Amino acid sequence: MRVFSALLMPMLLTVSAAAQDLDTTDDVAIEAPDVTEIDGGMASYYGNELAGNRTASGERFDPGQMTGAHRTLPFGSMVRVTNVSNGDSVVIRINDRGPFSRGRVIDISQAAAREIGMHRSGTARVKLALLNDD
Repeated sequence: MRVFSALLMPMLLTVSAAAQDLDTTDDVAIEAPDVTEIDGGMASYYGNELAGNRTASGERFDPGQMTGAHRTLPFGSMVRVTNVSNGDSVVIRINDRGPFSRGRVIDISQAAAREIGMHRSGTARVKLALLNDD
């Protein structure tokens, strides 16, 4: 076993040093989408009871899609919703108006609520960020 370790360790160190020399981060430009932080507050979700109903944008509501309702953002806006309590986030598309409950800033679909871990409680404190399409 000692002989094996004595032979293996120098090879591992050589491979590790070679891997460090292959720094390719300069070759690839990774661009993050432009993000505008917007209001945060309490979010809620709406689920199966409204499935098939028309949204304010005219499309049919599907609780399985990553969509949401906001009072003022334009339809089609992409918004990152982050659950403050666990840090989970999801990107949704605004296709409806609301919420109409006092103290809420956004309603999201059941699928989106499940992604950020708020489907059991029904509400969560969230941060919102508008993804700008350039």
